[in-house]
Amino acid sequence: MSKAIKILWRIFFIGVGAVILIVLLANWGVFGKMPSIEELENPSASLASQVYADDGTLMGKYYLEDRVNVKYKDISPNIIHALVATEDERFYEHSGIDMRSLGRAVTSLGRDGGASTITMQTAKNLFTENWDTRNFLLRVLQKVKECIIAVKLERNFTKEEIVTLYLNTVAFSDNVFGIRNAAKTFFQKEPDRVSVEEAAVLIGMLKGATIYNPKRNPKLALDRRNTVLNQMVRNNFLASSEADVLKRKPIELNYKKLDETAGLAPYFRMVLGEEMKRWCKEHKNPTTGESYNLYKDGLKIYTTLSPRMQLYAEEAVGKHISYMQKILNSQDNIKNGSVWKGYENVVEAAMKQSDRWKNMKKDGVSEADIKKSFHAKVPMKVFAWNNKREKDTVMTPYDSIKYSRQMLQAGFMAMDPMSGEVKAWVGGIDFKTYKYDHVNVNTKRQVGSTIKPLLYSLAIEDAGFTPNTPVDDIQQSFGTYGMVPATGASCTGETMPMAQALAMSRNCATAYIMKQLGPKGNDGAKRFADFLKNCNISSKIEPYPSIALGSAEISLIEMMQAYSMFPGLGFNVKPMYITRIEDRNGNVLQTFLPQRKEVISDVTAYSVISMMQGVMKYGTGRRMWSYGIDADVAGKTGTTNDNSDAWFMGYTPQLLCGVWTGCDDRFIRFNSTSVGQGSSVALPIWAYFFDKCVSDKNIVLDNNAHFVKPEVMSNDIIYDWINNVPVQLGAEGADVGNGSRADYGDIPADAKPEEIAPESEIIPDTNKQKPVRKEQQNPPAAPVTPGQHPTPKAVMPKKQ
Repeated sequence: MSKAIKILWRIFFIGVGAVILIVLLANWGVFGKMPSIEELENPSASLASQVYADDGTLMGKYYLEDRVNVKYKDISPNIIHALVATEDERFYEHSGIDMRSLGRAVTSLGRDGGASTITMQTAKNLFTENWDTRNFLLRVLQKVKECIIAVKLERNFTKEEIVTLYLNTVAFSDNVFGIRNAAKTFFQKEPDRVSVEEAAVLIGMLKGATIYNPKRNPKLALDRRNTVLNQMVRNNFLASSEADVLKRKPIELNYKKLDETAGLAPYFRMVLGEEMKRWCKEHKNPTTGESYNLYKDGLKIYTTLSPRMQLYAEEAVGKHISYMQKILNSQDNIKNGSVWKGYENVVEAAMKQSDRWKNMKKDGVSEADIKKSFHAKVPMKVFAWNNKREKDTVMTPYDSIKYSRQMLQAGFMAMDPMSGEVKAWVGGIDFKTYKYDHVNVNTKRQVGSTIKPLLYSLAIEDAGFTPNTPVDDIQQSFGTYGMVPATGASCTGETMPMAQALAMSRNCATAYIMKQLGPKGNDGAKRFADFLKNCNISSKIEPYPSIALGSAEISLIEMMQAYSMFPGLGFNVKPMYITRIEDRNGNVLQTFLPQRKEVISDVTAYSVISMMQGVMKYGTGRRMWSYGIDADVAGKTGTTNDNSDAWFMGYTPQLLCGVWTGCDDRFIRFNSTSVGQGSSVALPIWAYFFDKCVSDKNIVLDNNAHFVKPEVMSNDIIYDWINNVPVQLGAEGADVGNGSRADYGDIPADAKPEEIAPESEIIPDTNKQKPVRKEQQNPPAAPVTPGQHPTPKAVMPKKQ
């Protein structure tokens, strides 16, 4: 044997030995951690956590990578055939490594195609790093690891399991991962219902997720789809004649990418996400020993929210707030900008918090030039009351800040008063533009007269009052704590039953009741503040006598819990919006049950219910009956000083709903009390919502349900006083007057309630029928003309 041949053999064996050594070292984890047998048998990938409504409707997701697993049986054969024909023709023949493809790739240096099999790509997706590196040595080591893991996968999994793993982990375009989300995103279909040509489009994207995205590059995607169809013909998965027909068809997309703003109840999902983050920190995954990750662990969160009721709530908010916005915009101080006089610092603070300011500051632009840019007109999109909730316009960024902050906001919540299950949650007028939620416990506003039923229930429960107890409508002195109310202008000086004081929302009579709870200083206020804590109001409430009139700042969700003790016949229930949490495999991690406690007796609860029915029949809430409502409704309106906040809390035996409305900046408000009080701004939202709900046969609400009177009660409320109730009721907060023609310019002729589509939407699901919203024609409030302001339309009940 010649010396040259010996050298060649030596080089050959050294090369073979080096390859074996590299493979062994890679398998031992020298070049990076290799998965254990246990990890191979239980592969995991980042999975999106999913949120479901009470009927199983998918509401939305939390994710870093939008991926949801699906089983092999739920994947269409069209997808499997397209994948194998295009990515790995000999998938069912090799054991993880296709030697023919590998040889071809080596000899042609990859010019004639790669060597990766479906199993190797699955290994890459699940267990290897640096897969996109351009470093040649790292790339070689990564391929070696892929081959080793691929062989191990073939030993531990069937072909069906491997192809399922691959399809669940592969990346598509638009940050979509996995075949289920790809099918849902591009065609709004479950993967078991994807047609041949749709499967070809999806699999075609795998060669280049962005370049072959049918939404971005339809021509390239069409050509790639037809290439996949040709591959299916070549591998006997598709007849040539059928492929010819399919290749002539255009790509018919039904694209809808689910993001934070898409889906059902975006404000609710934002609050739920924060709650789930806290839950994840407190609970550990038994498999990893680490805290759960909301964005990676594929949790399934089942909620109490009703899709139908959520849509109706959003429609009600849109219908009435859009109407009231036109009234506010016609106000002179809004039209001429004088409302901002003395509040220029608010605009400047908003300027400095804007992305425009921060980006220009980062680029080194001087503060003077940045301010100058805010006064130059530019094209922009701004919020508008239409079905898209936006419009194109041209204005200065400075004016756009004012425009945005002059929008009326709203918070709405509906729940079952017995179980506490939250059925609808509207945190604002448009989540895309206004992320601030007005329902959650951290958003607190003065509650005005809605606090009064709580004070009256304390007087009945602990101080021996009854609805018929006489009270004096006289300004009260609380010693060093001053006079309540601050002015006695609204006091009548009359003595009246407590029921009448609540129905007419008499501030002075309410102060009298507070005084009876503790005649010295703020003793009554301390007693009331302690009672509010017992009602599970967690907001810090200083015991000043003025809290009797609603000076305390409390969130809507807290008020909902406090009010639940009335329809709950004495039992207070915590609002509940999660029923159970499951892991990615469907194992139940935690279930949630109603949390109820008795706060007042059923006799006290019914007494307050009766008085609050008087509010609706004879008092500040009687505008309700002009909206066609025919049910047993109890409620209370609320209006704070200068009309900065307008509330309505109302309930039936089966449903409790709360409404808050106002601007985020309290100095932006209605100048007219008759326009800006709770009965005008908040109550109609409740009415529109309830009317839609009781008209929908799919929502279980009995319009004929009545509050049950406790057997031990013998006396009813005496309503003799109603004959003296004036048609026009006074304001509940500090009266700023009824307004005049000078307050308003020309009110638009179209200032009337309009049907506005709900903000959120139900994600289409081919496995269930989409809920249908039944349109109801509600009697609209009368259009307003200059010099005339909307007032509650009272309908006095017939005498029995």
